[in-house]
Amino acid sequence: MIRFTSTRVTLLAASMAVLAGLAFWPKAQEVAAAEDPLIAGFRASTVASVADAVDQVIGERGFMSHDMRPRIVGPGVPEKIVGRATTALLRKTTADKATAALSARHSVAMIDAAPAGSIGVIVVEGTLDVAGIGGLMATAAKSRDMSGIVVDGGVRDLAEVRTLGLPMFARSVAPSSSVSRWASVDKDIPVNCGGVLVRPGDIIVAGEDGVVRVPAARAAEVLKRSQEIDDRESKMVPFIKKERSLTKAVEVFNRI
Repeated sequence: MIRFTSTRVTLLAASMAVLAGLAFWPKAQEVAAAEDPLIAGFRASTVASVADAVDQVIGERGFMSHDMRPRIVGPGVPEKIVGRATTALLRKTTADKATAALSARHSVAMIDAAPAGSIGVIVVEGTLDVAGIGGLMATAAKSRDMSGIVVDGGVRDLAEVRTLGLPMFARSVAPSSSVSRWASVDKDIPVNCGGVLVRPGDIIVAGEDGVVRVPAARAAEVLKRSQEIDDRESKMVPFIKKERSLTKAVEVFNRI
């Protein structure tokens, strides 16, 4: 017969609690992410509808340049990402100011401090021929449970990043390093990414149609309009199929 002393019982209970906590942790992260209704709402909306909604609500473009494309595709890589922006900026400088330690200093710091579910926005100012992120930084971003990365500039190490399943959107692909070319300027500051001003905390919605920035201060209004657009289009499709006329649909729904 096995006899349990009070000490053993206490240790056993503590061990079971730790194991239960570890098993619960991934679900806890999912619940935490689901608690932001704005993120959940934009995840259910289309990228195109969000772009239209920003146009209508904000009165300015929220969509980034047409060459801001998904660069990591394949099994296990989400086709669409939604999250709050955290930013970093690199700027051209002399080789002595773009050492290995300084060239990506703020990009690395941004990733190392990134909340789960956030999207890193990295701007390599003034060039598409320099990679702003590669395999090592992507590994760190994945370990932080970031939703993805958006780069105004290049990305590299695509095969390595593909195995991570980390979505990355960028304006180019380049094998080059920022070392000796571009130096880190700052992090968590407003940056101009793909023709759009992105502030820390803004919501990024990205998919195969492109990347859209939603200003945090107006996000609820934009989401409401985006949902209205989605709802209207969902009603237009069966109408068009029935009437076999887009002209009639536009007249009835005032939407194209």
